[in-house]
Amino acid sequence: MRTAIYGAGSLGTILGAFISKAGEPIELINRNKAHVEALNTGGANVVGTMEFNQKVTAYTPDKMSGTYEAIFLMTKQQHNKEVVEMLKDFLAPDGVIVTFQNGLPEMQIAEIVGEERVLGCTVAWGATMQSPGVCELTSEPDALSFSLGAISKKRNGHFDEVKKLLEHMGTVEVEENFIGTRWSKLLINASFSGMSAVLGCTFGEAAGPRDSRRIVQALIKECIDVCKAGGIRIEPVQGKDIVKLLDYSGAFKKAVSFFIIPIAIRKHAKLKASMLQDIEKGKLTEVDAINGAVSAYGRQIGFPTPVNDRVVEIIHKIEAGELKAGPDNIRLFDNLA
Repeated sequence: MRTAIYGAGSLGTILGAFISKAGEPIELINRNKAHVEALNTGGANVVGTMEFNQKVTAYTPDKMSGTYEAIFLMTKQQHNKEVVEMLKDFLAPDGVIVTFQNGLPEMQIAEIVGEERVLGCTVAWGATMQSPGVCELTSEPDALSFSLGAISKKRNGHFDEVKKLLEHMGTVEVEENFIGTRWSKLLINASFSGMSAVLGCTFGEAAGPRDSRRIVQALIKECIDVCKAGGIRIEPVQGKDIVKLLDYSGAFKKAVSFFIIPIAIRKHAKLKASMLQDIEKGKLTEVDAINGAVSAYGRQIGFPTPVNDRVVEIIHKIEAGELKAGPDNIRLFDNLA
């Protein structure tokens, strides 16, 4: 099976390094010419909680040719329609796009290539690009896992091959209720990534202090409640039922939930949100596909999401230069939680 990782930044480079290390051919594609050159000349340097160097094959998009049975899509979503329209021409007749993107991207992709040619994958680990060719794995080795699912009742013929490739890096859970799995990851991103970007800090630093943890808890609760209102069952993450652990209806369970939050994220405490990394580079973020996706679903079913709405508002102001990511932004939530 010919496979490519399109948008091989920090996550894609590390995944590609693991797959290549196992002896499986995979092509890493990225627009960053310096990164591509570094990968081809010095290999993929994985640092952080695991460290190794691996020879890989990398290209810029203009060097793509032929067709692929599987394309792992790991770009930001701002230009998804244009990107997927382009990638469609490089898909084999039975080929599949496996989206690793945040939020709920599968339906938009399916509109372009068809439901049977779309798989969704969520990852339970994080990474940061340190420099061209050097990517830091920020999650602990025992947290390296994937959730893989389809939106079509009929799975693509390459499903098992995709699963096997991912297993070279970590465990793969096959999810029948994939929309519930998507919301599990969206809940984590909306709460911890959202606050990481707003406050300019790591997940652990957002979950630690009482004032910021209070907002993280409110974001988690809002995601749980909007799913309940919409009839969506949120799936466990790495065997942990996050709704059972973190949902509450009374003061005692709310206090327990508050206590658990920093413990629940401890394996990813060093992780810095990709949205914050974008802010630091002067780029636009994916907040509309993360917290904005929660808000959009709330509007769709008529359920209020004021805390997620506020995160979207703050991050857009940071993007516009009206605010800076930093701890002082916690005051902007004073009237909400």
